[in-house]
Amino acid sequence: MSQHRQPGASGRVDAVPALPDLPEATVARLPEYLRALHTLADAGHETVSSEGLASAAGVNSAKLRKDLSQLGSYGTRGVGYDIALLIEQIEYVLGLTHRRAVALVGVGNLGHALAGYAGFASRGFRIAALFDADTDRVGEQINGLVVRHIDDLPAVAAEESIAIGVIATPAAAAQQVADQLVAAGVTSILNFAPCVLVVPAGVDVRKVDLAIELQILSFHEHRKSASGHDHGVPGLTALPGGLGGGPAAAATFDATAASFDASGPAEAVGS
Repeated sequence: MSQHRQPGASGRVDAVPALPDLPEATVARLPEYLRALHTLADAGHETVSSEGLASAAGVNSAKLRKDLSQLGSYGTRGVGYDIALLIEQIEYVLGLTHRRAVALVGVGNLGHALAGYAGFASRGFRIAALFDADTDRVGEQINGLVVRHIDDLPAVAAEESIAIGVIATPAAAAQQVADQLVAAGVTSILNFAPCVLVVPAGVDVRKVDLAIELQILSFHEHRKSASGHDHGVPGLTALPGGLGGGPAAAATFDATAASFDASGPAEAVGS
């Protein structure tokens, strides 16, 4: 149960909707709404307008109203949304009405930091067990938990009713760890290793790759730098080994496309 639940919010069964079948994009935004609502509640607010909540969550208000209407929450004209009730609804839909036990595999630098992060508890999660294959790390204590050997995973997963696993191992070990988690009954995996995991149907995987996020930011920095060099005139940026920018390149591209449309794709060499 969330530590942020407001007094009197519990027990209002009629206020909690039946579990809806939501689009993935809506599900991805619900935690942002929940974070913003907790911040507002901690600041002493009891209600919030759709515009105020949308601004706090970083989305537009029309999208927010559509998302929340799928939970059966429409707010009150002139008043807005009841914050405590909306927290209860979103926590129910996200399955946060009780703490979920999580197993963390890999206690290197990243895993060590994740194991010590206090924010999980206030969001409805409990790091129940830590595992590593390195015998030098087995027995180490992190945030009150003793690191277990990965071979102990099946017994501990059953004992702690673990359904969510976090992989913070090197990429080379991640698939084997995923296989072990699935074999132990884990059906949801958060993967920090820079690789794609293959899992059976019914097992959900979310991937967090910090290098990819930095590369995306690098693209935006590159684009801002390039637009600063062209004095505000849009055009193609020269690519290594490819077409340069400007009208000549655009004309060449158009001619190539026209030729492709007329003759069809070229056949592969050796076909």
